[in-house]
Amino acid sequence: MSKLVVLTGVTGFIAKRIAFDLLEAGYSVRGTLRSQSRADEVRDALRPHLSDPSALDQLSFVELDLSHDAGWAEAMAGADVLMHTASPFPMAQPKNEDDIIKPAVEGARRAMVAAQAAGVTRVILTSSVVAIEAKDKAGAFTEADWSDPAHPKSTAYYKSKTLAERAVWDFADAHPEMQVTAINPALVLGTPMDDRFGTSLELIERVLSGRDPMLPDIGFGIVDVADISAMHIAAMENDAAIGHRFIGSSATFTMPRIAQHLAARHPDRKIATRVAPKLMLRLIGLFDPTIGTVLPQVGRAPTLDNSKAREVLGISFTSPIVAIDRAADAVLAKQAA
Repeated sequence: MSKLVVLTGVTGFIAKRIAFDLLEAGYSVRGTLRSQSRADEVRDALRPHLSDPSALDQLSFVELDLSHDAGWAEAMAGADVLMHTASPFPMAQPKNEDDIIKPAVEGARRAMVAAQAAGVTRVILTSSVVAIEAKDKAGAFTEADWSDPAHPKSTAYYKSKTLAERAVWDFADAHPEMQVTAINPALVLGTPMDDRFGTSLELIERVLSGRDPMLPDIGFGIVDVADISAMHIAAMENDAAIGHRFIGSSATFTMPRIAQHLAARHPDRKIATRVAPKLMLRLIGLFDPTIGTVLPQVGRAPTLDNSKAREVLGISFTSPIVAIDRAADAVLAKQAA
């Protein structure tokens, strides 16, 4: 009998890729979702890519919500590993930051409690580099760094990921039998499993649309979704990963650099490449909450050290240009459909 992995938030961009790779590797997957009505969406997304479509027989679903206890015990029953990817991912800043922070933190705690109660001790958490790089530091960020929730860069999303990951490690400290690994992705691009990728590729979609006459000078790490999935599975299979965090980032790019590349690759599209002055962004941010969210990041381009993922997990990161192109191709294919 194959190892059973509980994969929370299975409808997500990252989680669908993890589900595919787990099934391809011979694992059984029990995906959690907020509504069983989306189960067919996941099956339909994976089926065309599987080398053996009968692997879908090893995929099952349980309905649950991060904010409620119902369904968690059923989800964990008989499982071997928990991969907790589910967490709110907004593109714009919410009016009340607790709308993001509370379900993220409570969901992480709820997942840990349910896993421990069911005797599931191996946990792979999908965190984020935003739980690492919201702080003032000279030089590259490493897994030893933690974001400061009071830092100007810490939006509600940064806080949600930081506090949720802290909650998981605190639970593990209180229950030493829990074997936790955290994967901390940067901006995840690449090819989605289907065209239901939500806000995940919205930045690429926005650049391609050309609706912004100028772009903010902000930088972020970029990583391909296939590499992040590989990190989750390598962490699960490698005991040396227990008790550690791993940055998932290939290289740091700025928005104008991404736009310049896409403009050269898609000359038929009116893609803006000019850098927007910060004063202009402040004015636009009054009307566009997405721009308002990124203001504290203007002028920042964090360097992220990925050596630990390469050395411990054996990851060879995909070029960020390739990840950008794959994401752009997916966006354009969806628009053309």
